Amino acid sequence: MPVEHYENFPVASFLLPARLREPVEAIYAFARSADDIADEGNELARVRLERLDAYRRHLRSAERKRPIDDPALAPMFDRLGRNIRRHKLPVGLFRDLLDAFSQDIKKTRYADFAELADYCRRSANPVGRLMLRLYKADTPANLELSDKICTALQLINFWQDVEVDWRKYRIYIPLADMERFGVTEAVIAAGEVTPQFSALMDFEIQRARTMMLQGAPLARRLPGRIGWELRLVVQGGLAILDKIEGVGYDVFTRRPALGKTDWLRLIWRAATR
Repeated sequence: MPVEHYENFPVASFLLPARLREPVEAIYAFARSADDIADEGNELARVRLERLDAYRRHLRSAERKRPIDDPALAPMFDRLGRNIRRHKLPVGLFRDLLDAFSQDIKKTRYADFAELADYCRRSANPVGRLMLRLYKADTPANLELSDKICTALQLINFWQDVEVDWRKYRIYIPLADMERFGVTEAVIAAGEVTPQFSALMDFEIQRARTMMLQGAPLARRLPGRIGWELRLVVQGGLAILDKIEGVGYDVFTRRPALGKTDWLRLIWRAATR
């Protein structure tokens, strides 16, 4: 299942049990289409927010097994509603995702890391929590570790996409961190890899890496396919951080990404670490 826009969703690979493909695809279709409303196309902010409000209305209807008043969206929300009821998925997590997508339309700067972490709590953490619920592994301890992994993945995506986000008039690097390291918005606009910017990126990368490693024991704790899937996710995130460091923090002229040759190494790491 290709993941082209909604980068916070784990790849539903061959490791995913057949019984969970239906609910995972239902969740992904919802998340990706809502994320596209926030990020794709040229609609005005007002129109995007109205469309996300309609998603909230449809979600309530789907949860309560009521008709969806938009024929184009009815199949997606009907399927989502069936899986919410069948697997007892917390509807609040879907609302959190919609809140995060709406925030992307309205908020383009973050004062400090606490603000950014709160965004990650709603934009990324719900996915991990939903997956744990599907696997019936959503214990408090597992949820805490999952949140660390998911927040780390979101942060890694931000540091990977500094230039991409700037073209959308967004900066996810906390302003307090930028001020601390002496990096201005003009530096980001110019795509300058100054010593100050390198120091800032190194700080953010180490924070994301630490958080990922704190959550990584969850991958060994979970048995079978979900454990293997999660090990690959963790190793993939860590590999992106290595690549950012490897290009000297120049995320402006080249977007660090995983290629085909990286996957053999990731599989080896997933098996041995």
